Amino acid sequence: MPSWTDTVRFAFQPVVNLTTGGVAALEILARPEAGDVLAQARRDPELDGRLAALAIRAAAHKETLLPLHVNVFAGTLADLGGLAALREAVREAGRLPWEVTIDIGPPYTHVPQHALLETVTALRGEGFRICADGVGDGDVPLRLLTDLAPELMKLDVSLLTRPAAVRAMRTLCEQLGALLSVEGVETEAQCAAAVSAGAQLAQGELFAPPARLPSADVYVPALSPGVASTPRSGPSVRQFVRPAALLPATASAGRVRALLTGSPDVSGVLLVDPSGIPVRSVHRSRFLLSLSGRYGHALYADRPAAKLGDPPRTVGVDATAWEVLDVVADGERDRTSDDVAVVDRYGRCVGVVRLADLVRALAESRVEEAAGLNPLTRLPGSDAITGEVDRRIADGRMFALSWLDVDHFKQVNDGAGFAAGDELIRSVGRALQNAASGATHVGHIGGDDFLVLADPDTLGPLATSVLDTPWSAGGRTVTLSLATVLCAPGSVADHRQAAACLAPLKQAAKALNGASWVLGRAGLPGHEIRRGSGAAPAQPFGQTLTG
Repeated sequence: MPSWTDTVRFAFQPVVNLTTGGVAALEILARPEAGDVLAQARRDPELDGRLAALAIRAAAHKETLLPLHVNVFAGTLADLGGLAALREAVREAGRLPWEVTIDIGPPYTHVPQHALLETVTALRGEGFRICADGVGDGDVPLRLLTDLAPELMKLDVSLLTRPAAVRAMRTLCEQLGALLSVEGVETEAQCAAAVSAGAQLAQGELFAPPARLPSADVYVPALSPGVASTPRSGPSVRQFVRPAALLPATASAGRVRALLTGSPDVSGVLLVDPSGIPVRSVHRSRFLLSLSGRYGHALYADRPAAKLGDPPRTVGVDATAWEVLDVVADGERDRTSDDVAVVDRYGRCVGVVRLADLVRALAESRVEEAAGLNPLTRLPGSDAITGEVDRRIADGRMFALSWLDVDHFKQVNDGAGFAAGDELIRSVGRALQNAASGATHVGHIGGDDFLVLADPDTLGPLATSVLDTPWSAGGRTVTLSLATVLCAPGSVADHRQAAACLAPLKQAAKALNGASWVLGRAGLPGHEIRRGSGAAPAQPFGQTLTG
């Protein structure tokens, strides 16, 4: 009688890096040819663990160097002993635990959460990576999701039709230090939505369908994530991580040469200690050049490859792209093309980044950013500010959104000339930038209109600085008007509602004489006059905003 293992085949589907367009990993999918083995595995932890082990062995037979994703039910992990076969298969395949990500799938109902978290902690300590799979289409409790603290979160593609939910998941990933991936992407529109939502990874039929052999090529639409999704401090290095070619620190030069000659896409090899910490970096070109010289192979083939390597360059997973460039710039000039190893908090290698990927992405972001700047003030336009407003709403943060403009600006232009008017606008823009703190965003949305997004407790000094400055154009005294709406968590759904709350406050400020400032709260009637004709006695600004 044939065994159930004879009826199970495995397919490989690439996990695609949306920034580099490269394959970041392979998910191994069980494809039973008869019966319902997966349904049985859902109820039988031992069977599920054996399926995971078979998946690893199937990958070993394909000789792929890519990191692997293996599916395991949550109940199997909670069983504690269900992954003994998987651990053994990883060892037999010569794989390191940190090259394997365990995709935890539903159902979670009736799964002992304490036992599940205990197993996850043990697996993570061994080096395995954890992925929360099927988020948005399963029954994973939100509290459990945060307790799992996965390195990767996979969203079901159906969640893309609910942008607020995706933004919330992206925020959660940022807080947990996790990557965001979207599964089941079939169209370019879905891919664009995934990029817009801030996903770094994706998989689905659009890129490559599941196949018996790992895909050599994938299709990735020409998409750019845009300035709004890039933090001010620079994009995260996580966006650019490529799989690393890892070998033990004791590997011979002959073994490294065999890997490089058999894998032309590998730009270098990292030699790691038993804990997975990089100890030497072997650059492809320099290494092969050493072996190709006269007597090179005879001299080095059986000797440790570490003798032909260099000290590794490393950055943490929380580094920005700019910090990677600093690491490259501070090193030896002949090593600028070397891969930079990305390490986790334990110092273990999770992948590499290539300088070319960083330079290309940062150049594109600078072009996009420049296209969105106002040519007069070189300040960003409304898109950058409204994008940040939506992020703060998704984060549940209180914020102050302000609209500032010049009173009777048309008369200023008509009386003093457009050149004086332009210089006034540039001066106001510079003053706003100089007064802005690190958490404040200043935008110029056209003409004499500026937007300021700030934390409530930092807006007071900025308002005082700008409104107390004596302004003039062509010898004419000029005043400014400022309107502010305070948005508490839950008071507005998006930037459109915030702008709608701000509009009547601007009208109220313009109706006052002299430099004016009107402050209101989203969702509440009325407003407070802080400056201008009829202004109330000044109060400590922090008390007014936070009271």
